[in-house]
Amino acid sequence: MIKKFIDKLLGKRAPATPADPPAPVIPLGRRVEVPAAEHGIDPHLVDERALKVVRALQDAGHAAYIVGGAVRDLLIGVRPKDFDVATDATPEQVKALFRRAFIIGRRFRIVHVIFGRGRDHEVIEVSTFRAYLDPAVAEALEGGEKTSRAALADKHHAVDASGRVLRDNVWGPQVEDAARRDFTINAMYYDPTTQIVVDYHGGLADVRQRVLRMIGDAAQRYREDPVRIVRVVRFAAKLGFEIEPRTRAPIAGMVPLLAGVPASRLFDEMFKLLQTGHALRSVEELRRHGLVPGVFPILDAALLDQAHERRQAFIRLALEDTDRRVAEGRAVAPSFLLACLLWHDVQARWAQRRTEGEHPVPALQQAIDAVFDARIGDVSGRGKLAADMREVWMMQPRFERRAANTAASLVEQPRFRAGYDFLRLRADVGEVDAELAEWWEDYALGTVEEREALLAAVRGAPRRAARSKPATSNAPVAHAPADAPECGSDAAAAPKRRRRRRRKPAAGGQAGQPDAAGGGTTPVR
Repeated sequence: MIKKFIDKLLGKRAPATPADPPAPVIPLGRRVEVPAAEHGIDPHLVDERALKVVRALQDAGHAAYIVGGAVRDLLIGVRPKDFDVATDATPEQVKALFRRAFIIGRRFRIVHVIFGRGRDHEVIEVSTFRAYLDPAVAEALEGGEKTSRAALADKHHAVDASGRVLRDNVWGPQVEDAARRDFTINAMYYDPTTQIVVDYHGGLADVRQRVLRMIGDAAQRYREDPVRIVRVVRFAAKLGFEIEPRTRAPIAGMVPLLAGVPASRLFDEMFKLLQTGHALRSVEELRRHGLVPGVFPILDAALLDQAHERRQAFIRLALEDTDRRVAEGRAVAPSFLLACLLWHDVQARWAQRRTEGEHPVPALQQAIDAVFDARIGDVSGRGKLAADMREVWMMQPRFERRAANTAASLVEQPRFRAGYDFLRLRADVGEVDAELAEWWEDYALGTVEEREALLAAVRGAPRRAARSKPATSNAPVAHAPADAPECGSDAAAAPKRRRRRRRKPAAGGQAGQPDAAGGGTTPVR
């Protein structure tokens, strides 16, 4: 006290004490409970397995809600494709309540509760409410997810040098869990038991106004997870919502941060973009926000060559076909769509190797390997995805050989329907003769007698063509229509091919029966 009094008399100032770091500004929002009469959710749209998970958690004494995009879709009257559940139970507590439940993830630890088996199984994803933490107080690591894997082993909250969250496994209250979600329309909670929607950030109003709005500071949220840049574009295309100006403004400056995101996440996000049912609109949104070129190598390969009209027409038809399938509630195989996007890259490398003197089949195999290495790398490029793509591509030259032994074996291939659908797209843009695709359609749907007649007609066509006009070694052989008799020859005796009305196969129809109803096909890809 005396020293302070003397210092004051002498005009000395007390040394400044370091100020405490400012507390993080948490956009907590205000809890609003919206009753069923106001939100209008149809409870019949709620998946019964999601309902079972919520009730099991609630019966065990935990809070549990359907959360995220499922609530958004329910509010606009659409049956959600996936249901996620949020709860105050820890992953270990959740796992203990279900017979088939698995804790997954490192960055975010969540639980997959599995119902059913095989292709008909369904996964309900259960996450624990997370605390909203200031990235400034998280442990900052110099590397990323791969280079800092050992350092991340025991971390609950960590970020990289750019501020991207690498670990976020600190549990907290629901109000903070809502604040750490990205968009207001994805931060609502629906209790199917009481039919109450809990809304902290005006998400219900934004759904009705069709607005995409980031919670909190948009630039900071993009730094925390740069994939949000892709997500905002995807939601804008999928929902037809307008991106709110403050949410849109930082996007261009944040795009370089996507370079630090694991390739597997970007690969998954790319396919989500293309399977929204609005693939063409998604591509335009990507271009508008500077995400093409540079972020998705596969899309760069498919979309940047604007000089080749046939190539662009093929990609457009493939995306339109994908949108149509999504609109009709049918499955879309990523392998088929990826095969369409990279086909012309394969073709260019295939032609180069054939020019160098390689036999056509090995040349195609080498071209496929080169495209996998250049465009896909380690991301699902050597698993079932690549095997399915390779099979579709390798079928294409086989379609040119319409012989009895090869045709019969080809239609029995498990992937024939996907291969045929690919051939149909090629025919639609003039890459191959439309008659070739029609012949295979008739053959696949034909009886034994009809198949024999089709083969007999094809066997005669090349010989007659050879007598009239020799084919050059470099020119493609055009197959004459099987039902077009040649004047002055005995070809008129060949059975006339009866055109079949394209029909849609019944659910669970046999493989090898292409369906081109409405000008397309319906393969089980």
